[in-house]
Amino acid sequence: MATEQSEGTNAAAAATDVRHAEPAPAWRDVANNIISRYGVLAAFGITFAAFALARPNTFVTGDNFKNILTAAAPQLIVALGLTVVLVMQDFDLSIGSMVGLADGAAVAMMAYHHVPWGWALGLGLVLGVGAGLMNGFLIAILRGNSFIMTLAMGTILTGIEFAFTSQSTIFQGVAAGYQTLGADNSLGISNQVWIAAAVAVILWILLDTTETGRYMYAIGGNPEAARLSGIRTRTLRIIGFIIVAVSAGIVGILIGSAGAGYTPNPGQYLLLPAYAGAFLGAACFRPGEFNVPGTIVGVIYLGMIQTGLTLLGLQTYLSNIVQGCILIVAVLLSTAAGRRA
Repeated sequence: MATEQSEGTNAAAAATDVRHAEPAPAWRDVANNIISRYGVLAAFGITFAAFALARPNTFVTGDNFKNILTAAAPQLIVALGLTVVLVMQDFDLSIGSMVGLADGAAVAMMAYHHVPWGWALGLGLVLGVGAGLMNGFLIAILRGNSFIMTLAMGTILTGIEFAFTSQSTIFQGVAAGYQTLGADNSLGISNQVWIAAAVAVILWILLDTTETGRYMYAIGGNPEAARLSGIRTRTLRIIGFIIVAVSAGIVGILIGSAGAGYTPNPGQYLLLPAYAGAFLGAACFRPGEFNVPGTIVGVIYLGMIQTGLTLLGLQTYLSNIVQGCILIVAVLLSTAAGRRA
């Protein structure tokens, strides 16, 4: 009799567990999918509306939109390059130093050695390629940790930057042709925005429409499975680090050109916004996946926030706090989206 009662109790408990284990309603899955894909876009729209209502005469203007895009262009170029290595689950903490090296080397060669600006520009980009090759070699070939290797490489690159410039501010001897690259406009829009758009199109084509891009996503999904399937994982990872370095080099040239000179450590401020934009992008359109359209939205969103806070008269430290909080939220959103994907 006791055995029958025990069996009855177990059966009732099992039935209760089954009821509790029933799948979530379909509407909840649909809602989660919409939030994971379009939550960042919704936040973008809400933030835009809030700033527009707070400062309608200054925020919602064509000139302000152009200013947002111009200010966001360097961050976008770096973030787009960073997206390529993040797709393969690598990281690059040396991007700020790469920007500084390209800027400092190009300006110093013109100012101190009277090198024609075209050759000086080329030197800055070549140094970027070299830095990317070294990062790729240390991480893909020697299997170093990407955090530690790129952090150490960033310190080395800063030292090389200071060797070129003697850690001095330079505003004399910069060629006029060099200055026009980042300072001039075309069709009423800054050249920096056009260059950022070109980089975005090229990297979108690479990642979304080519076999190489599909292989890069495969490496990010499962590096060992990708290697066993015949994908040249080491080569592609090295290419990824070169792309980041070239992107950072372009930004260094643009910063030096727009500013008509060089100041020490010009690119360090880009590290946090680049990562924040890329991680926000991973919570947009394709949940849990880094992607070029998402990165574009993420970076412009950050630029809009920074401009809006400035128009509201808030101090710089508040902008930094907000950007740091956004990065935390972006990482959590992309992680949650990746679990649901």
